[in-house]
Formats: sequence, structure tokens, C-alpha cells
Amino acid sequence: MAADTVLELTDDNFENEVLSAEQPVLVDFWAEWCQPCRMLAPVIDELAGEYDGKAKVGKLDTDSNREVAMKYGISAIPTVILFKGGEVHKKFVGLTPKDQFKAALDEAAG
Repeated sequence: MAADTVLELTDDNFENEVLSAEQPVLVDFWAEWCQPCRMLAPVIDELAGEYDGKAKVGKLDTDSNREVAMKYGISAIPTVILFKGGEVHKKFVGLTPKDQFKAALDEAAG
């Protein structure tokens, strides 16, 4: 299960939690059945803890929240998108090393 600092994002709260956020928001698009998504989960949890107060980190289950997944053209998971000012700032598809997320977050939060 996600750490306390990881937001559970849905079609209903996405606009408020992500698009209207003052801070950068890193969103992990995942699904329960996706093995690479499970491998990425501990990295997402760590980032949420490390960037608490500087950026938001959330997870969106693409099976339960198809509206947002379709809007952002999520065709492969895991896909992680960094939003800044309500816009897509950076997109990562597939398993991505933690340092790449950190570099993008540092730049966006800076």
C-alpha cells in the first residue's frame, strides 16, 4: 500500500489535487495487475517522503480512473507524469530510475 504521503488520485479529485496544485505534482499511472508498476511503487513511496512539502506525489489506478488516463493518452504503464502549474512538465514511460524523477522534481520545485 502507498505511504501516507502518497495521494490516491481519482477522476473525481484529479483537477483539484493535480491541476490546481500550487506545487509540482508527480503522478504515477499504474494498475494492480502491472508487475513493473509494483516494482516502481517503493520508489514512488520514497519520493513522496523525500519531497513532502516541496512537491505532491500521487498514484492513479488506470483501471478505476479511465477518464484521466485517456485524457493524458496513457497507453503503457507504468507512466509517470510530472505536472507543474496544471500542465504536463515531463513524462516518463516504463520503469525509470529514481534519479531521473529526482532531477525533474528538483528542477520543477526549484
